[in-house]
Amino acid sequence: MNSSKLIVDKMMLNDYFSQWLGIQVLETELGSCKLKMTIRKEMLNGFGIAHGGITYSFADSALAFASNSHGMKSVSVETSISHTESLKEHDVIIAEATEEKRSNKIGIYTIKIYNQSTQEIVALFKGTVYRTSKKWD
Repeated sequence: MNSSKLIVDKMMLNDYFSQWLGIQVLETELGSCKLKMTIRKEMLNGFGIAHGGITYSFADSALAFASNSHGMKSVSVETSISHTESLKEHDVIIAEATEEKRSNKIGIYTIKIYNQSTQEIVALFKGTVYRTSKKWD
């Protein structure tokens, strides 16, 4: 088992929000991850589409897993998202996090979220993290 998977598994144990979202970890590598989840009824807004906070939170979890995969505890300092397509109940979405740049103190990541059935990008997320000096055990 790779070290990045061990770290993500450890993070998920106490990440009750990611658990509530129903996130499944499909892949983890150093600086990247691939996640999957299904849009549920309680995630919909008054328009009958997924609340923007759902895809934001999904991408934020991908950011956390990808940025912590190197073994140093990292926390977000700046994030942004663009929603490009709406999502409905039962849509299955995939998040792919990619490390763009990493230094001793800062990491920059992009996360693309796809609708699994249409392969369309439904959101684009950018996150910057602060890499602490604390290591994952």
